[in-house]
This record gives sequence, C-alpha cells and structure tokens, in this order.
Amino acid sequence: MGVALADDQGRLPLLTPMSEVAGRMSIQEGAKYLERPQMGRGILLGGVPGVAPASITVLGGGVVGANAAKIAAGFNADVAILDINMDRLRYLDDVMPPNVTCLFSDRHTVRAQLERADLVVGAVLIPGAKAPRLVEEEDLKRMKPGSVIIDVAIDQGGCIATSRPTSHSQPTYIVHDVVHYCVTNMPGAVGRTSTYALCNVTLPYVIQIAQQGIEAVAKKSRPISRAINLHAGEVTNKAVAETFGMPCSERFAGN
Repeated sequence: MGVALADDQGRLPLLTPMSEVAGRMSIQEGAKYLERPQMGRGILLGGVPGVAPASITVLGGGVVGANAAKIAAGFNADVAILDINMDRLRYLDDVMPPNVTCLFSDRHTVRAQLERADLVVGAVLIPGAKAPRLVEEEDLKRMKPGSVIIDVAIDQGGCIATSRPTSHSQPTYIVHDVVHYCVTNMPGAVGRTSTYALCNVTLPYVIQIAQQGIEAVAKKSRPISRAINLHAGEVTNKAVAETFGMPCSERFAGN
C-alpha cells in the first residue's frame, strides 16, 4: 500500500497523466474488441451514414471518465457518462459535445444503460480505497451478446463483479457473452507516451528533493510531506501505519 501525492485541493497530480492515458486508451481498446474477430459485436464506434453509431456508457466522471467520453465523442459515438457528483456533471455538461449525455448514477440508471450499451467503461476511483462495485454478475445478462467492458478500475479491485486482472499478453475473457478487458497498468502498453507524460509532472518534485533534501522540502510542501510513507526505517504516514498495525512516526507534520 502507498499514499499518492495529493495537492491541497485533493487532486492527485502524479496520477493524473496516467488516468488521462488510461481513459483515452479505454476507447481505443474498446473499439478493437468490439470487432467481430475479437469476439465483439462487430460494431464500428462511429457508425456510417444509414447505420447508427455505437452506444458507450462511461461509469465515473473523473479524469479517466472525462477523457474516455471525450475520445468516444470524437468517434461520433452515442455517449453517456454517469457520476454521483452533480457539480461535476454540470461541468461535464458544459464542456462535452452534444453527443455526450451526463446522467446521475444510481442503480436504476446503471442497469438501464447496460441494456443499451455496446461498450461500458468502468472509470470509478476512490483515492486510497477499493473501487465500488457498480455492476453485478446478474446485470451482465441485460447486456447484448458481444458487448465489451473495459474496467479501468481494475487496479483498485474493479467496479464490475466479474472483473479479474488480466495482462497485455492475454487481455480479455468472456463472461455471459460479454467481452471483459481488465488489464492492469493499461498505460504500460503505450510506454513512450506514458513515460513522457509522467516525467512532465514528476520532474519538478524530483528537482526540489534533489536540490534541498527530502526533509527540507517536506517542511515547506504539505503535498510532499503527506506523500512520504517511510523515512529512515520508520512509517511516517498514519494511514499506512494503521493498515499494517505499525507505530507511526510524527517526523512530518503534514501527515
């Protein structure tokens, strides 16, 4: 277990670029696995004149979900994005194109969306906690045969009851005629993009620590102080200490 660096607004700046990559990749992978040779429905995301585009449901309106919806909308798909935060939904409604519908997420709406969706993207994140399970196994029977689930939340346990971690070499499996893509560390497949994106946000912190030392930087930066899990053989983060039943050092006030 580790605690990620969080700024004073609760955002996770070092995880954001990976969430952006994973969100955008989810549509790229979904498009591929909707193809018939991949056991999908044989659906083109954007359709063609005279043929309707794919219906895509994005569960979660955070960084992953917003990036997934943006790319799906660019394919001209019919997109619905679900979240429980009305302020976030209002924001997304303002910035998303007309083919994206913003819906409040509840059990009834999720089940209704599963019936119409060709592609479902699980994009739920609760920092430091297991992802909530939004889709039960019985719900999969509502989905169309050959539809696809991309569970980006698999790194936090997954938000689909039937999700289990897969690898880039064997990315999919089928349950109740629904293709599941549950690859952990999705950005690893596009390592060149991911590395540059991650270095762009981590380098400023690395330079600060290299120039001043971790203790000096921690005294001036609450985000860095809160992100330190271990120091000089001691657990310095309360959440980590409680998880493992270990004493917590008070070395860094930001924790």
